[in-house]
Amino acid sequence: MEELVPLKTVHGEAKVRGIIADLLPADVCARAAVRYDKGLRAYTVPSFGIDFIASMEKDTITGDSPLSPLFLLKFKDFFTLPLLWYLTSAKDIPPTGRLIRPIDVKGGQRFFSGTHVLPLDRLAQTYGRDRQLFLKRGRELGAEVLGFGDASIRLYPLPRVPITLILWIEDEEFPARVDLLFDSTIDMQISLSDIIWSLAVLTSLVMLQEDLTQ
Repeated sequence: MEELVPLKTVHGEAKVRGIIADLLPADVCARAAVRYDKGLRAYTVPSFGIDFIASMEKDTITGDSPLSPLFLLKFKDFFTLPLLWYLTSAKDIPPTGRLIRPIDVKGGQRFFSGTHVLPLDRLAQTYGRDRQLFLKRGRELGAEVLGFGDASIRLYPLPRVPITLILWIEDEEFPARVDLLFDSTIDMQISLSDIIWSLAVLTSLVMLQEDLTQ
């Protein structure tokens, strides 16, 4: 299995932080469904059921959950830049509930090539015979349980960016399968396809993590 390599973007972390610094916090909070502490100059951004603190004063992102290191250290390359970019681009638009495939996202062809193929086969191998484990892991990450397939969950890597995973259990006729779907508003909330890809990878990787605290 090829290693997933983070995509490069012209909007690096330093540049995005500069953009955020010029924005009105009240506007950011309304658009992105986050909170702002004026005294600390920091945004509170919910992600996978965890509150992360993005400090504009200290140029840091922190979280006090036992799961925080998983995002801030192990999967930092797929987490930090998407969180910051989201603060600059999110829109005050509710999700439609209409689900679309990664290939239907602008630039979605990159989800299916080389080292950027989403690890959905690995998810199917992990959960293809264990619906309850799939649901348990999702709940540990703040997911809502849905009614699609043999099991399905809606995860929130960012407040206005729901990602749905649908599990199809292995049977005598068909192998196990996991589908990853976005809400149809995804391109409005995040305009860069590499940032969308990073969030899809992040969602897959945390679901594959055997011990969420390591």
